[in-house]
Amino acid sequence: MALEPIMSADEVIALLDREFPQIHEGGQSYFIEGIAPGAASLRLHAAARHLRPGGTVSGPAMMTLCDLAAYVVILAHIGPVALAVTTNLNINFLNKPEPGDIVADCRLLKLGKRLAVTECRMHSVASDTIVAHATATYSIPPRDK
Repeated sequence: MALEPIMSADEVIALLDREFPQIHEGGQSYFIEGIAPGAASLRLHAAARHLRPGGTVSGPAMMTLCDLAAYVVILAHIGPVALAVTTNLNINFLNKPEPGDIVADCRLLKLGKRLAVTECRMHSVASDTIVAHATATYSIPPRDK
C-alpha cells in the first residue's frame, strides 16, 4: 500500500514561497508537476542561467532540481516541516540533456521518523532518456507527538 500525501502541490508551493522566497530570484524556474502517493514530479524551466557552454543544462542545475524534488516529495508526505535537511545527495550524470526543460520524477524509498530516502530520475522534455539519476537522504527533525 502506497503512502498517501498529506499536503497538496498548492500547499507545498505556499510553504516554499513563504520559507524560501530566494528560490524565485531571477524568475521562477522550478514547478511542481504533480504529487502522488509516494512520489512527486518537478520541472526545471531551463533558462540561460541554467546552461553551460554547448547549451546543455548544467550539473548544478540538475542537482538543485533533484534536491528540491526530494524535499517536495518528503514534505508532501510528512507535512510542513521546513527544517528537514539534506544529509546526502548522490548523483550520476548519465547522458547529455537536450536543450530545454528537465523533469525530475522522484519517489520515496524510505520514510522513517528521522530519515527519508528518495530516488530521482531526470529526463529532458525532448526525450524519455534518463539524463541523471540521484538518491537523496534527508534528516527529519523530531516532531511533536
